[in-house]
Amino acid sequence: MNRLVSGVVAALLLMPVAACGSPSPTGTATSATVADPTSQAVTQPAPQTAGEVTNALAAKIPSLKLTKVFSAEDDPNKQLGRPNGYTSKSAFTDTRIAVEGVVAATKENDTLRGGGVEVFPDGTGAKARMDYIQQFGKEMPMLAEYDYVIGGVLLRVSKELTPTQAKEYEAALNAILG
Repeated sequence: MNRLVSGVVAALLLMPVAACGSPSPTGTATSATVADPTSQAVTQPAPQTAGEVTNALAAKIPSLKLTKVFSAEDDPNKQLGRPNGYTSKSAFTDTRIAVEGVVAATKENDTLRGGGVEVFPDGTGAKARMDYIQQFGKEMPMLAEYDYVIGGVLLRVSKELTPTQAKEYEAALNAILG
């Protein structure tokens, strides 16, 4: 009997805690639960890269189109994979932004054309980057944008969208990672 109890206790102690799907200490979601038509919950892993987050957003916002997943070699900010930088970055367009004017006057993959996602190792890095970007927007309104952070994910949305349209992005991000 003691061997049986000891074996069960040992097995429980060896089970990985991460499999529980609990939030990590930094508050980032490690998994999301999706309702199954048969009323059984199916656990789907939360998106981990900027490309995965962008694709998950596109599934909720039909006007969004992923245009670029950056590498360390072509990252315009030279922060991808570098100290205090993000671990992945993507850019997207939103078809509700007029092609004439903004799109014609900006570079391909510019945030003004739709937005972007930057993923950091933790929420501190994402929040610091958001604060840095927001400071530029205060000093130069032409650089303003909507920014949303959940855990290590920073979602950057073009100021060319209305506040109501930007809130759609916030709601979608919360649905994916919140």
